[in-house]
Amino acid sequence: MKKNTLSIIIVAGKEEDTIKNCLNSASFADEIVLVATGVCTPKTINIAKNTNKSIIVHLYTDPKIDFSAWHNAGAKIATSVWQLHLDCDEIISPKLKTEIISKINSSDPITNYDIPRANYFLGKRVYYGGTYPDYVKRLFKKDCLISYQGSVHEQPQINGQTGIIKSDLLHYTHRSLSSMLTKSIVWTDVEAKMLYNSDHPPVVWWRFIRMMLTKFWERLIIGQMWRDGTVGWISVIFEMFDTFMIYARLWELQQNKS
Repeated sequence: MKKNTLSIIIVAGKEEDTIKNCLNSASFADEIVLVATGVCTPKTINIAKNTNKSIIVHLYTDPKIDFSAWHNAGAKIATSVWQLHLDCDEIISPKLKTEIISKINSSDPITNYDIPRANYFLGKRVYYGGTYPDYVKRLFKKDCLISYQGSVHEQPQINGQTGIIKSDLLHYTHRSLSSMLTKSIVWTDVEAKMLYNSDHPPVVWWRFIRMMLTKFWERLIIGQMWRDGTVGWISVIFEMFDTFMIYARLWELQQNKS
């Protein structure tokens, strides 16, 4: 018999292609809260409401990109004993669903769980370059959450003992080259501004080469992402491009200031 309740908080942007599958996988929750960010489209919200009639939609109108603020907003609205936080491009597998229900109703003193993510790039499952198990802390008791911190690489600060889930959360990121380019335009700008605001030293020509080669070495050689085949090579080259764009944008910000 179910003893504890579960709220699933989903952060949504322009997610017309993914929101339905995400919501369907989360339908077992006692409550679903959709945090519609400043870039969320009306179409995304309409699909969400048509998919789940009881969904709670919170409109977060500030256009600033701040993942912690979005998750914190959803955490405050949710009313269940336990919370599970998702992005729209993530799906709860049947095995994960079963394990989540078991964990939140167990007598263990654990207050939060790390969940392994199975990442899919361009429709292909990847295993190397640090892409698996890619643990994320997403399942925790509401009253043990202090807050999410970090505007981009957000992490929940939680009191209590941590446990580990065995089943995978499915993550369908980088679904096409077009979406990868679109995300690069947004996120490289955010990353560059974060470096700029932290008073990063002036960017000189050799830093581009150094940082891009570092990314190549970490992902392809040490992480052996070449073992993921063509999609692995595409991913590594794209990350090198992202790295170049971050420092090029940072250079531009520094030049504009001077």
